[in-house]
Amino acid sequence: MKTLTAIFLAGVLASGCATTGGGIERTKGEQLLDKYEPYLGEPVRSFTALQKDSWQPISRTQLVLWTTINEAYLLTVTGNCTQLPFAQTVGVTSTTSQITTLDSVIVRGDRCPITQIQPIDVRRMKADRYARAADEAERS
Repeated sequence: MKTLTAIFLAGVLASGCATTGGGIERTKGEQLLDKYEPYLGEPVRSFTALQKDSWQPISRTQLVLWTTINEAYLLTVTGNCTQLPFAQTVGVTSTTSQITTLDSVIVRGDRCPITQIQPIDVRRMKADRYARAADEAERS
């Protein structure tokens, strides 16, 4: 019994040491949100989306919806849209090309009401990315 307890405690201690960054490991969603956060605009009530180009899940309550190659929005939804991080497709309840905070994101049949819409300054984000790449190329 002492051996089993010692093995269990060793495993617990080893797993506690396995994290990085001072013991706090950031999730993929947190890392993605960090990528977009500096480029987020003030919340808006609606936006026009003649097409929905692509989307990227951030968490159970957030996703980025790309309407063109240079236009994207961070959508925050109510509650816990549990299937969002794993969904292959999403829909939006909008019947026109306007998407508002009165619409919902549809994920595997679940309605996730949109509570906040924030535009992303995609052009500035790309410019910063190119500038960083150029700086790294110069250092190499």
